[in-house]
Amino acid sequence: MIQLLLLPAALLIALIFGIPLLRYLWLSFHADSVITSLVAIPNNGANWFRLFNDQRFWQDTYQTARFAFVSVSLEIFLALGIALLLDQRWRGRGVVRAITLLPWALPTTVMALGWRWIFNTPNGPIEQFAKLIGLQHLYGLQDLNILANPSLTWLATVVGDVWKTTPFVALILLAGLQTIPNDLYEAFDLEGGKPCAGLFKITLPLLQPYLLLGLLFRLAQAFGVFDLIQVMTGGGPASSTESLALYAYLNAMRFLDFGYSATVMIASFLLLVFICLFGWLVIHQTKHFREVVK
Repeated sequence: MIQLLLLPAALLIALIFGIPLLRYLWLSFHADSVITSLVAIPNNGANWFRLFNDQRFWQDTYQTARFAFVSVSLEIFLALGIALLLDQRWRGRGVVRAITLLPWALPTTVMALGWRWIFNTPNGPIEQFAKLIGLQHLYGLQDLNILANPSLTWLATVVGDVWKTTPFVALILLAGLQTIPNDLYEAFDLEGGKPCAGLFKITLPLLQPYLLLGLLFRLAQAFGVFDLIQVMTGGGPASSTESLALYAYLNAMRFLDFGYSATVMIASFLLLVFICLFGWLVIHQTKHFREVVK
């Protein structure tokens, strides 16, 4: 009965995502650019041969995976602490819960503009604070130039993403914490269990489905990051922060090569599916191993 009730929503999602996906897949085997007068012509998989030999694609794949791994890891860790804090009973908790969601409620473009100003050289707050404490003189620099340094710029984008989306993960984990009965903690206390042990023996095991949900949601969003990178850095400096979504966008809108852009998007989708399945299998096998050991 439940499956029948979910059928309309499943069909709607299949239409919304399935049709464009099939269109991209079809287009990835065609040449569709200014060279062909924007007419799709079959090219016998030439786009895919080009993709496998495209160093910029592999560089962007590494940069996107690095960004996703670091940002999502930090978000899960911070969100867990925030959710545990907001789950406690204390005065003003409702107000703090509402304030916590503000970064997530802000449009990504507005937030990215704010972080670009924060990291701006020479007038951004971080540069001004560094000058105040003499950090530049300590390292013999005139300015930090965070957004112009390839080794630092990607960390700036991670900071912006973590600040923006940690509340979303915290909301998911907080919902999970609300489902855990207090009787379990009371019984654990009566048996002489310590609060720290309760976290690992009760909270985290029962919170695992919500952790997995938050992980998969954020991994999919981080792997497809576009607007944050486009506004904060434009993919620079020297393409050091360029993501796969931005690379696909540039091929389509700047170079008018829609066939190759579709190929990049399909490859990104396949990589994301593989990463999510791998993560799910690792967590599932870890859970199964713990059950066997017990």
